[in-house]
Amino acid sequence: MPKEQLRYDRMVETALRGVVRDALTEVAERGLPGNHHFYLTFRTGFPGVEIPEYLSSQYPNEMTIVLQFQYYGLDITDDHFEVTLSFNNVHERLVIPFAAITTFADPSVNFALQFQPLAAAESAEVSAMPPRPAAERAEEKAEESAPAEEPKRGEVVALDAFRKK
Repeated sequence: MPKEQLRYDRMVETALRGVVRDALTEVAERGLPGNHHFYLTFRTGFPGVEIPEYLSSQYPNEMTIVLQFQYYGLDITDDHFEVTLSFNNVHERLVIPFAAITTFADPSVNFALQFQPLAAAESAEVSAMPPRPAAERAEEKAEESAPAEEPKRGEVVALDAFRKK
């Protein structure tokens, strides 16, 4: 009988989807800083995606949305986010599970993540991303009441060691 292996690929995917969740959470709480803006591509037919029928028809497989100037009511939960966007001057509410996201990009800082398509069984694992720890949420609230510090500059992290060759 083959021995089960640790699925590091799934662990990394889940952690990186957590990065998307955390970035959206910060934006929901504080707004987009500087020139930051997000491109989010997601699978429109993924379970839990809620978009208007005419958008589903127009984008039967994938759709890319942009969060930059005109987005409203960005709400984040542990497994999905909701946002209102304007399509042809009509405001529409979208519900997008993090597991449905295939690409996340912030071109202002040349940052992008691409996710592997998930099978139905795997999507349940990612949908059950662990919630942010209470200590992390409490720390953020303490930081909000602390005096503002000089913004930190980003660091370059090499991911070559984790790529398949």
